[in-house]
Amino acid sequence: MYTFAVDERVHSLIASFHETGRITAVLCHGTAALLKTRLADGTLLVTGKTWTGFANSEEDYADAYVGRTIQPFRIEDEARRLPDTNFTVAGRFRPHAVRDGLLVTGQQQYSGTAVAQLVVQALGRSAP
Repeated sequence: MYTFAVDERVHSLIASFHETGRITAVLCHGTAALLKTRLADGTLLVTGKTWTGFANSEEDYADAYVGRTIQPFRIEDEARRLPDTNFTVAGRFRPHAVRDGLLVTGQQQYSGTAVAQLVVQALGRSAP
């Protein structure tokens, strides 16, 4: 999360995948990269998209468990500040994945299987 949120190389790679018609999947805290990933025309990749990432309720749980704030910011808070994007979350630590066009996102680690299934579907194959 610390690196992906600010690393322009990661943002460029994600934008390149998306703009060249590839399925682009991002999971858990990795979705922090989507807060700043811009396409060639300067728009955020998530503009007009529905997507997900680590939820505030999950951050609250993790912080309470260790007794201090772990992350430097909250993906859900930052995503909800972005105009023209729809950030969704499901129950705390419940599998939740979203596909919007070529973009596939997963809420947290328990969403990996759901993300994989959406990628397989997006590739035009049946998920097992």
